[in-house]
Amino acid sequence: MASVHESLYFNPMMTNGVVHANVFGIKDWVTPYKIAVLVLLNEMGRTGEGAVSLMERRRLNQLLLPLLQGPDITLSKLYKLIEDSCPQLANSVQIRIKLMAEGELKDMEQFFDDLSDSFSGTEPEVHKTSVVGLFLRHMILAYSKLSFSQVFKLYTALQQYFQSGEKKTVEDADMELTGREDGERKMEKEDLDVSVREEEVSCSGPLSQKQAEFFLSQQASLLKNDETKALTPASLQKELNNLLKFNPDFAEAHYLSYLNNLRVQDVFSSTHSLLHYFDRLILTGAEGKSNGEEGYGRSLRYAALNLAALHCRFGHYQQAELALQEAIRIAQESNDHVCLQHCLSWLYVLGQKRADSYVLLEHSVKKAVHFGLPRAFAGKTANKLMDALKDSDLLHWKHSLSELIDISIAQKTAIWRLYGRSTMALQQAQMLLSMNSLESVHSGVQQNNTESFAVALCHLAELHAEQGCFAAAAEVLKHLKERFPPNSQHAQLWMLCDQKIQFDRAMNDGKYHLADSLVTGITALNSMEGVYRKAVVLQAQNQMSEAHKLLQKLLSHCEKLKNTEMVISVLLSVAELYWRSSCPTIAMPVLLHALALSKEYRLQYLASETVLNLAFAQMYPETNEELPPLCPTNLSFYDVVYGWD
Repeated sequence: MASVHESLYFNPMMTNGVVHANVFGIKDWVTPYKIAVLVLLNEMGRTGEGAVSLMERRRLNQLLLPLLQGPDITLSKLYKLIEDSCPQLANSVQIRIKLMAEGELKDMEQFFDDLSDSFSGTEPEVHKTSVVGLFLRHMILAYSKLSFSQVFKLYTALQQYFQSGEKKTVEDADMELTGREDGERKMEKEDLDVSVREEEVSCSGPLSQKQAEFFLSQQASLLKNDETKALTPASLQKELNNLLKFNPDFAEAHYLSYLNNLRVQDVFSSTHSLLHYFDRLILTGAEGKSNGEEGYGRSLRYAALNLAALHCRFGHYQQAELALQEAIRIAQESNDHVCLQHCLSWLYVLGQKRADSYVLLEHSVKKAVHFGLPRAFAGKTANKLMDALKDSDLLHWKHSLSELIDISIAQKTAIWRLYGRSTMALQQAQMLLSMNSLESVHSGVQQNNTESFAVALCHLAELHAEQGCFAAAAEVLKHLKERFPPNSQHAQLWMLCDQKIQFDRAMNDGKYHLADSLVTGITALNSMEGVYRKAVVLQAQNQMSEAHKLLQKLLSHCEKLKNTEMVISVLLSVAELYWRSSCPTIAMPVLLHALALSKEYRLQYLASETVLNLAFAQMYPETNEELPPLCPTNLSFYDVVYGWD
């Protein structure tokens, strides 16, 4: 099929395989698939109102838009889609295409001549300005511009298209007869979605401008909302390379290639595609046309910001900081407060990853207060923080920004858990899940397969596990694994959650060897959490000196990062180590320090846990025996991996 399209349009633009013109200057062209769609439209117009039920006509109308906008699909697939919507019409379309393909060239000529009759009369079957009317007019115009040799090639391609479709239909019928007892012939919801699959891409030729734009927007939406329904990374990259072969300056294709390479953690290709995207965006003048001279600078600062986010994702924090400083410099010169707020959020992320980057955040926090950006870790009360979030929620609901609404609810879930209010956290998580389940599903895309949905489910699993309901937590994790496969971009969220729940359960059951085996997986996903769990296991195994040494290093590291929640947890472990060693007087100041931090930052759950530890410390009898000397231990593995002094 690709050779037919190239012979029709692309060869005049190419010399030795090099494209010298924008292929998307041609809005649309006639293909065998589009002839089949035209036959469907013609049969729908000829069929009377009584011959097709209202429900069948509704299903056909819902089917038309993706058929008109999507890429070419096989004839057997088209037959199946029409048959599931209206079996009677599918039979008519099949007969009509068969007569045209097995007839003569004049039959196709007569068919296009008769299409113009759809617009004639006082009450035409199709309005010229409708979606279907515009498609018909484009096809009639494109066909009228073809030379005789091109018309002959098109008719030959139609015959080949019909023959391959008939062969596939016979093969499917044979397979259906052999596997009839395996289940009923019921179409899945995803089959109604005319989304691009591998077999459809392989049969389609070069895409027109509208098809390419629809393909890119559809795949980008799937990668964002439901990655499992998108093309595989290899298939998607193959199709993108095909698009870029005919139009190297197609900026959106470069950006989708960047997103696709992120799925497979290819740092070189993703960086290459991201830089090409912003280069093409500036060269094509897309930014400048809409924003004047400001467009050029806007592309530069957002290019630096995206580059910083990319380096941060792959753990290149020094390069990320340099790119972020460049983005801040350009944004300050342009007085772009929106870009500066984005930079501020990434400064906070870098502040969590690197201790020295926290200085940048402290310098920028005054700007955050000016623009109304609250910080939960600053010790704000719940009512003040929720009031600040309420103001932003009003804007989100007013403008129907569903993605930001989901993020806001997921943030509230995390904030309530941070404060130790499990009931409120559970309520917010359930609200997010219920709200997404009530949304209408568009084109078979599950709108709740986003990061906020994964975060809410992880919190839900941890809340059940904290209450001892491990069976319920396992069911939530099972659902997470189905929604977010291991190779998806948000899979690390449930992987860490699963490892932590298994670790806690093993520790509660006294299976310290099993808990120790889980530390490696936790460390790979979250180094700080992994080191803390390792110290807990060492303490449970009565290796007090090794545990104390590790906890002291972790405490120093967390204090540099100002990770208050982890600091309190480490202090509690240190205090427990002291009173279990019959030194409650040494544990008391540590526990009081942890209690003061919990009260200051209003972390109710950790404050309650600290009070319990105080009670345990006072119950243990004090002895005059000193704590065994802390013998040096070999911590070179953690020193090398995490770079702690």
